[in-house]
Amino acid sequence: MPIVQVQQVGKLYGSGTVAVQALSEVSIEIETGDIVCIMGASGSGKSTLLNMMGTIDTPSEGTVWIAGQQPAMLSDGALSRFRNQTIGFVFQSFNLIPVLTAFENVEYPLLLAGEPKATRTEVVMDLLQQVGMAEWARSYPNCLSGGQQQRVAIARALVARPQLVIADEPTASLDHQTGTHILELMKQINATHRTTFVLATHDPLVATYATRLIRMDSGRIVA
Repeated sequence: MPIVQVQQVGKLYGSGTVAVQALSEVSIEIETGDIVCIMGASGSGKSTLLNMMGTIDTPSEGTVWIAGQQPAMLSDGALSRFRNQTIGFVFQSFNLIPVLTAFENVEYPLLLAGEPKATRTEVVMDLLQQVGMAEWARSYPNCLSGGQQQRVAIARALVARPQLVIADEPTASLDHQTGTHILELMKQINATHRTTFVLATHDPLVATYATRLIRMDSGRIVA
């Protein structure tokens, strides 16, 4: 079974004369182990589709299945548990918790999962080392640059080894060298653990790492 099934999904925001059709009749299946790159101009529906796959938003019509579950049918508590166990997120705006250090931000998903402290410390520091942020483990987000915050956000998305990672512009705040290093890390994790990655981007570099490329325009998949 595909890890992601989107079936005839539409998303309408607002109503009447101010209604915006963000998605229209979108259908796609993503297999476990794919690295999928979604490309399109701003307003094409990329982020809305990511939100559907990440269970952050629900469709106005159609159905979404993730790892054999239909998120729209889960209770709030069950959905939160499912999301924490199954999906990792890299947001364009980072979404780091400002009162937590870089270490604590990355550790947080493991804390929610009940992992013992020794395991958390080892896994978090190893991953911070891999993304080049071990030196700033005790720094708070407001003391980090945008690129550094993005690397912490990527480490947080990967720390629980989710089945699916959703990333919106994962290299937007990174220089070319760091962006390439992060993409290589994602590729390595994909190969080792068959983690599925769905990346929305404008960056041609990201597209070169994809096993599938999807183009969107005006809320529809066009290629």
